[in-house]
Amino acid sequence: MEENEITKREIFSFQGNVLEKKLDYIAVEETLEISLGFWEKDDFISKNISITMRTPGADRELAVGFLFGEGIIKQPNEIEKIDSQENKVLIHLKRGVVFNLKNIERHFYTSSSCGVCGKSSTDAVKIVSNLQKNESIFSINAELILSLPSKMKVKQVNFQQTGGLHSSSLFSEKGEFIALFEDVGRHNALDKLIGSSFLSGSLPLKNEILLLSGRISFELVQKAVFAGISVICAIGAPSSLAIDLAKEFNICLIGFLKKDSFNVYNGSERFL
Repeated sequence: MEENEITKREIFSFQGNVLEKKLDYIAVEETLEISLGFWEKDDFISKNISITMRTPGADRELAVGFLFGEGIIKQPNEIEKIDSQENKVLIHLKRGVVFNLKNIERHFYTSSSCGVCGKSSTDAVKIVSNLQKNESIFSINAELILSLPSKMKVKQVNFQQTGGLHSSSLFSEKGEFIALFEDVGRHNALDKLIGSSFLSGSLPLKNEILLLSGRISFELVQKAVFAGISVICAIGAPSSLAIDLAKEFNICLIGFLKKDSFNVYNGSERFL
């Protein structure tokens, strides 16, 4: 946990018919400017890609995960270095790295609660359409899935203090905890998780299970597809487009996950 992820604010709490002053822990939300540095012949060009509202912490991972999800970077060895300062991240690409310039000409503002981050669903589908269907078919044990929320909860340190953060957590196919990232934005939390896996050379995540703390949107499934994830679980519900995408790319999709029940929207055949 980084100190700037949460802050204390003076509030008034109404309990027992009394209004009392107290200090409360609040999740921090600040802008992050993501920029890309690349070479055109002998000219080094720095281009702003996105401004997102996020919880400070793991900014490098967030920026890398975002660019990977946009199809701009594909391998860790394409990155020369990453410059990170307060609320700004600049990712330098190596000379000779080729990418689609049109992908970075779509400047958009990303709010912490957006669905498809300013892009239309049509544009998002075009990005996904270039991906391959997930061929991972490892079996899933229902009891293992039911055990995941409690394992995630003990790792949600900032959420326990603020109640204002989403999380994306990763588990092995045996239910072993791997990693968790928190953020005010659902998509940011997943970008941080995927960005961390990208930088460590762990992608694709074919034999891991993703657990989301909220609902499942199309965009989150899209990011999971890019990362090679074949099992997505969530505490909340999926959207219709998220279900359609999961079916298209052979992803087991589980929602409304509680300690004793869950719904399977795709991939029921994978349960023992």
